[in-house]
Amino acid sequence: MNLVARNTKEIIAQQGIKQKVVAEKAGYTARQFSNMLHGRKIIDWRDVLRICDALNVRPNDLYGITTPTDEKDV
Repeated sequence: MNLVARNTKEIIAQQGIKQKVVAEKAGYTARQFSNMLHGRKIIDWRDVLRICDALNVRPNDLYGITTPTDEKDV
């Protein structure tokens, strides 16, 4: 499983929402979104932006990138 998909699944679980809800908010069908999260469709940068918007997170969150300013927020 790719990093973005794994982090997306973790964020969905942390937020306690359903995958289908995220899919709909991002403009995908449940099947399309499932295909992304299971590696059957490549997640490109446009998908990342749509998913971030739906989850109210930053691209760095999906890519697992932390910056010094992120650490100060904790």
